[in-house]
Amino acid sequence: MVTEDDVRRAALELPGVTERSSWGQPAWFARTLMARIWEPGVLTVKTEEREALAGTEPGIYFWTPHHERSPQLVLVRLDRIDAGLLGELLQDSYLLAGGRPSRPHPGRSS
Repeated sequence: MVTEDDVRRAALELPGVTERSSWGQPAWFARTLMARIWEPGVLTVKTEEREALAGTEPGIYFWTPHHERSPQLVLVRLDRIDAGLLGELLQDSYLLAGGRPSRPHPGRSS
């Protein structure tokens, strides 16, 4: 189970991410919106796998009619995920929101 504080900490560890309010809730931005608390205990993130996630784990992932126009947005029940999965979701959302993938340092082998 993760909390809003866990989301905040993980989101702000990503390069260039900032926090500000969106619709009265905490939200994190790369170039565009990356994640936002939808309501207590529920996080909105971007993904290219919304249908698959909600289809296989509807107890964790879902969306509302409000999200129909935005097929990359999915809602996540925070009390049903762990820190590892949160990190994966935020990393994917970060890239979709215009965050820059980390690159190896020039001259170093990977």
